[in-house]
Amino acid sequence: MITLKNIILRRSAKVLLDSVSVTLNPGEKVGLVGRNGAGKSTLFALLNGTLHEDGGDFSVPKQWRLAQVAQHMPETEESATDFVVAGDTRLMEVRERLAQAEAAHEANPDDVDAGMALGQAHTDLADAGEHDAVPRAQALILGLGFQVPELDQPVNSFSGGWRMRLQLARALMCPSDLLLLDEPTNHLDLDALVWLESWLQRYAGTMIVISHDREFLDAVTDVTLHIENARLTRYGGNYSKFEDMRALQMEQQQQAFTKQQEKIAHLQKFIDRFKAKASKAKQAQSRVKALERMEKVAPLLAEADFSFEFKEPANLPNPMLSVSDASFGYVQDDAPPKVILAGVNRSVLAGQRIGILGANGQGKSTFVKTIAREMGALAGTVTEGKGLNIGYFAQQELDVLHPGSNPLEHMVRLARELGAAAPERSTEQDLRGFLGSFNFSGEMVKQPVGTMSGGEKARLVLAMMVWQRPNLLLLDEPTNHLDLATREALAVALNEFEGTLMLVSHDRALLRSVCDEFWLVGRGKVTDFNGDLDDYQRYLLDEAKRQREANAKRNAIESLAASADGSRAEALKDPQPAAAPVTTAAPAAPALSAADQRRQDAQRRQQLADQTRPLKRELAQAEARMDAIGGERNALEAQLSQPLPPDEIAQAGRRLKVLGDELEQLEARWLELSDSLQTLEQSAAV
Repeated sequence: MITLKNIILRRSAKVLLDSVSVTLNPGEKVGLVGRNGAGKSTLFALLNGTLHEDGGDFSVPKQWRLAQVAQHMPETEESATDFVVAGDTRLMEVRERLAQAEAAHEANPDDVDAGMALGQAHTDLADAGEHDAVPRAQALILGLGFQVPELDQPVNSFSGGWRMRLQLARALMCPSDLLLLDEPTNHLDLDALVWLESWLQRYAGTMIVISHDREFLDAVTDVTLHIENARLTRYGGNYSKFEDMRALQMEQQQQAFTKQQEKIAHLQKFIDRFKAKASKAKQAQSRVKALERMEKVAPLLAEADFSFEFKEPANLPNPMLSVSDASFGYVQDDAPPKVILAGVNRSVLAGQRIGILGANGQGKSTFVKTIAREMGALAGTVTEGKGLNIGYFAQQELDVLHPGSNPLEHMVRLARELGAAAPERSTEQDLRGFLGSFNFSGEMVKQPVGTMSGGEKARLVLAMMVWQRPNLLLLDEPTNHLDLATREALAVALNEFEGTLMLVSHDRALLRSVCDEFWLVGRGKVTDFNGDLDDYQRYLLDEAKRQREANAKRNAIESLAASADGSRAEALKDPQPAAAPVTTAAPAAPALSAADQRRQDAQRRQQLADQTRPLKRELAQAEARMDAIGGERNALEAQLSQPLPPDEIAQAGRRLKVLGDELEQLEARWLELSDSLQTLEQSAAV
């Protein structure tokens, strides 16, 4: 178990944890929550050994293996599969020992000890899961939203968010007793998030996760640790249960504090009234001692809540915008445009509150960027209503922020760009005051954006949006890096917003709270989605199944085509010599009667049937077996796309290898039988 006893943790002069004690048992799934800056990441640093306690005692079982997501951006030409396989630290250690044993054995083949070490290394390699390492890694990669063709692409070819997904897959690949996850959902779409929840629910070790996603925490945790005012409090239950228990504790504490204050006031009143009277001096002194002995109940020091609001839009055009026969996508250098969405016909009306859904890579961000004027439509028209004022929150905050500029410079630049159209006064003092309402006070208004945390950048983008007084909000994953309190403030502000909202988010609590309808971006189209988020999760599972079946079918076709090409290549490589033409005339055959001709034709047909019957029977058996193998492979691949115990993954991987070998042999035999049948039938027709 993990034990913290009277732990003190400081960051510079600030005490983040002050004499806290807690115990975490093996196998518990723990959510670590608290405001940004409360000390969650510092506690993680203690757990992973990069930071030592400033006081108290801390212990983790020495034999426990730790896995966590590396925070640096990977820079490597390794394939995605190889990069994730390398996350299996035990397998990498055994591979290294095997290489050393092979070198020692090669240097001295007669050394018995070297031979035994080599044999032991091969045994250890099998025990470490060498045979199914690639299927295990690829199941993780595909589960986190990658496509089959991307499995062999180099890591450096992916964008930053996708590389961080590979870091997450690498951490999940590592065999571990303790898994530390710091905001694992930040770079995930809803489909990958649902898969990750399922995987973590089956994780057998101890897990500690920092997250600001309420539904994610509810799904994967059974214990909650709350950091507040340098205290660390353990609650049994997920985040929703923690909120209920904490609210009750706060109410009870406030009641106890109020009651004690009334008692203190009563005692103090008696003391003040009678301390000068000799006849009452003894009683007054008794009450003074009672006050001194009294254990004071602390007043409720609730953390300051952050809140903001969108001002009423100056106007509400209706419709806000209209999209007619449009194609959305990317313009490519030296290549035709890449169309992501085609035939888009949509109208956005005043007051609509639309959630944009769609599996990873289907074009949600492309759709939103085009509406936000960040990209142009490849075809068709996007007609805006008169007076349309868009407030756009980009998925990557730095898409709209300048790393070298500070918050005040961003606001001054924004006011200058809008000029006379600016909805608010824009003197420096006005802008400073406005930024202060978003917790950018004092010297923070002069701090470069590039040095800010993700949450601070997100708050700045929100501030810039609010100041513009938009009538259409386009929000692409606005909750990345926002803590729970700020997410709740955003939900409240969006619910009170009187304009139109279009939201892309993996935060299901936010989607449920603020959206009245959903649009589905998928298969190159934008359509209405008739259902709720639970229906959408079922849709995602169906889409994943369809994609696996399509990939399996494509792989089978490619494998069959490759086998056929190989057979043709062999035939071309070793051609049979053509038969020499007959130059002498053959003697004329005697004419046959009609009856004899029919009898001879019947004998020929019977002979052909006798020759082809066993070939056709074997061909039918081969086809039936190939179909059965295809079905079993699809089922195994679907199984491997879900989190499984290591022994089941190993068994499935071995079975896939056996089926692949058998299918290869069957395809080769199928081609031989088909060629033989064709030859016999052509001969009979001559």
